[in-house]
Amino acid sequence: MEKILVVDDEQSLREVLSIMLKRAGYAVTSATGGEEAVELLQKEIYDLVITDLRMPKVDGMEVLSAVKSVSPETVVLIITAFASADSAVEAMKQGAYDYLTKPFQVDEVQLIIRNALEKRRLTTENMILKREMASQSSFAQLVGQSDAMQKVFEVVRKVADSKSNVLICGESGTGKELVARAIHYNSARSALPFVAVNCSAVPETLLESELFGHMKGSFTGAIANKAGLFEIANGGTIFLDEIGDTTPTIQVKLLRVIQEREFRRVGGSQDIKVDVRVVAATNKDLEKAVADGSFREDLYYRLDVIPIKLPPLRMRTGDIPLLVNHFLERFAQESGKSRPSLSSDAMQVLLEHEWRGNVRELENLIERVVAFSVDGSVTDVDVRGWLHRPLAPPPAQGMPLDLTDEGVDLEGLINGIEKDLLLKALERSKWVKKKAARMLRLNTRSFRYRLEKYAIKGGRD
Repeated sequence: MEKILVVDDEQSLREVLSIMLKRAGYAVTSATGGEEAVELLQKEIYDLVITDLRMPKVDGMEVLSAVKSVSPETVVLIITAFASADSAVEAMKQGAYDYLTKPFQVDEVQLIIRNALEKRRLTTENMILKREMASQSSFAQLVGQSDAMQKVFEVVRKVADSKSNVLICGESGTGKELVARAIHYNSARSALPFVAVNCSAVPETLLESELFGHMKGSFTGAIANKAGLFEIANGGTIFLDEIGDTTPTIQVKLLRVIQEREFRRVGGSQDIKVDVRVVAATNKDLEKAVADGSFREDLYYRLDVIPIKLPPLRMRTGDIPLLVNHFLERFAQESGKSRPSLSSDAMQVLLEHEWRGNVRELENLIERVVAFSVDGSVTDVDVRGWLHRPLAPPPAQGMPLDLTDEGVDLEGLINGIEKDLLLKALERSKWVKKKAARMLRLNTRSFRYRLEKYAIKGGRD
């Protein structure tokens, strides 16, 4: 339900607007003047503020300024007498959506309000789209004919319309977010937001604000009121990736919002009700984490209502040719190039590779195949050169390599070891580049240089 704040020192007009808006299904709060309105704006985020322009002490322009300061996304309508229409136009230049001239018709007011709130909805949807920039198709990005994947598809189809929470388990790179999206876009919530957050990529000090929002001044840097991701996802689905990396403090707050369907913003004093389906994912053994005390048992059982286990790629090698064809088509189309063809020997190399990075590693490899393909054909030699693995096994710590009469490819050996360590660091850091660089005791610039040297793509800063 959208929230509207009506601000007017004239009681009759305030009451008329409030009654009309409540009948239309909006949640309405009224303020007797600008001073009270500014106080309310510090405590709540409104979708729309309707304010009179001429009021004693704090006028409509000051209310507009306060709205844009604490909640820039909130839409503002100005009420004005005919004689002050020029001032209303000035208010629009300062960020007001539109103005109403007294006396006004009810139909006119309702139309302007509907348009104003539609603008607010479109702004929110655009923010979500920019944040996600990912496919919204149901199963289009999930590829697999193996028994293990068919079981996953079957579970997704059966539980998509359920309101129950889902816990997706699997190694990094197995496609947990794609499954979460498939659940959402096959459900009755598909027209409403799907909001994803990687819990391991956001510091604890910021994660609470990211999830639940904050009020202006609640901490250093909180320069405006901000709605959290649970609020943005209201009616839809929130995807909590790497839930196993959350701290006890965050786990307590997640438990409350899942149990009570309500939360408070950081620095807020009011409970906010939400209807959000939670889909969580982890690459950790949460049962073990519960046993050793690092993950709350009550939260685990709240999340693990519908468990889905994603198999690693090495356990479904029969899907590799399908995945290769899918990625070849996609990257060729994106780059505007002809689709390369892989030789049977090249495909055999892919089938025999261990794929420690799972589908993500295969996807990155095929992107390189398309990028570097010149004549449209790819051999096993090409594939071996692009795979992230050492060209020869590294020696045991402190043991020298044997030098045979045929000699050794020193540069190739060193490059292979270096690539292997880069990949291992990325995998252990969950592809967070700064963490991986620290593991290898490299500065950011040196680490990035090496990634570019070996055409290693993906990950996040």
